[in-house]
Amino acid sequence: MLAGVSFAILGCGNSGSYSDAELQKLILDNNLTGDVLKGKVIPKITDAKAQLGMNLFFSKSLGADRDSACVTCHHPMLGGGDTLSLPIGTGAVTPNLLGEGRLHNVSAPHHDGGPTVPRNAPTTFNMLGWKHALFHDGRIEHIKSEHGISTPDSGYTIVDPLATANLASAQSRFPISSPEEMKGFNHEDKDNQATREYVAGRIGGYGEAKDELKNTGYWLKQFQTALAKPQGTAQELITEQNIAMLLGEYENSQAFTSNSWKKYVHGDEGAISESAKQGALLFFKPIAEGGADCVHCHSGDLFSDEEFHNIAMPQIGRGKGDGDEAIEDFGRYRVTGKEEDMYKFRTPSLLNVEVTGPWGHDGAYTSLEAIVKHMSNPKEAIKNYDAKQLTQIGIQNVDKMLINTTKAIAKLEKDRVEKLDVLEDSNLSDSQIEDVVSFLRTLTDSCVVDESCLNQWIPKADLDPNGDQLDAMDKKGNILGLK
Repeated sequence: MLAGVSFAILGCGNSGSYSDAELQKLILDNNLTGDVLKGKVIPKITDAKAQLGMNLFFSKSLGADRDSACVTCHHPMLGGGDTLSLPIGTGAVTPNLLGEGRLHNVSAPHHDGGPTVPRNAPTTFNMLGWKHALFHDGRIEHIKSEHGISTPDSGYTIVDPLATANLASAQSRFPISSPEEMKGFNHEDKDNQATREYVAGRIGGYGEAKDELKNTGYWLKQFQTALAKPQGTAQELITEQNIAMLLGEYENSQAFTSNSWKKYVHGDEGAISESAKQGALLFFKPIAEGGADCVHCHSGDLFSDEEFHNIAMPQIGRGKGDGDEAIEDFGRYRVTGKEEDMYKFRTPSLLNVEVTGPWGHDGAYTSLEAIVKHMSNPKEAIKNYDAKQLTQIGIQNVDKMLINTTKAIAKLEKDRVEKLDVLEDSNLSDSQIEDVVSFLRTLTDSCVVDESCLNQWIPKADLDPNGDQLDAMDKKGNILGLK
């Protein structure tokens, strides 16, 4: 029994306001505990494997062209993302400058003046909470069994024997093999697996890239310690599989679920404001009862049903090569090939959503108010979309957004007529939107807005004698995290 719930649902008076009573009943009805990671084995960031995973995560040695790292798009100080609508991975003007001000070099391959990655960088926070799939289109996916993971390498429909043990580590293998993200364009002769093995050999000092780093002993010692094999050789220990496992340990250590909402769920009625309570009621109640039915998709303690939905998000950026002009993104359809999945994207988690913007699969919205307003009535939001909110320079095809997104709107309306699983318009007022946003802010773990806390997930500066550690800085030249 959750503390405080039994008396809260009895009514008003001394047991709390009517909103508390109603909200606590909704909490029970939705089987919420406040902690999606309850019962999970969370790696400690102080553990040797997570520490090595962190050093690898921050290393440009894992980029085939050595100018980007995992952290390029997923920095703890930037909400586990990069604060950009659309990322710029390889070929940046200043590789160590992250977030606002990061630009693509005019001399880099495929330069067109704008961001090079067609989808927003999802947060790495609470990766351990996902059970089903990762990426906006779910292309890293558990199938058949808890331990069977399909990937693009296996054609999506069958288990990838090299996918490793969990979703986070399986996912970590793919930015390394993406030209726009980490691979670059100087190794186009290498397929995905060859690229992974190439960078593993680089940091291990063996294989094709054996002479590229001046000090591979820096890495071997860490692998020997983390894997408890002090006599292990580089070829035995520094493999692409172990690199993926270690990156997964680091990502899965980013467990941030201690928030005001959790306290409220556990019975502390003073943990959140009255506005947040009203927002929560709107969030959980059906539209027919005056709510917004956000929980239709954002369900459970993860605040995601882990399913795929067409919410007609504005189509901006390079796109994924879909459509007549090859500037659209067909979303989940690209994985399944099913017409019903056109324009569908995975429901994101809302944990720590306050710090994980911009929002949408392509970062089309840069404020929580704007994305909530879109969800309240997508067609109206598209009609009134304000491109001035986009602070990133050079985002492509903004002028064609309406044409592209109209197709997603048409698909949404068709699905509604056919009574498929879609969310209806709630048409929230401005004040109701403010209340929902107030509720969303209660999902923020105090650590993710505390630099001293987040510093645990950032390595000390200049550890790597090879010069490949990405010590991130902002546009003013300030180092993000410990110096």
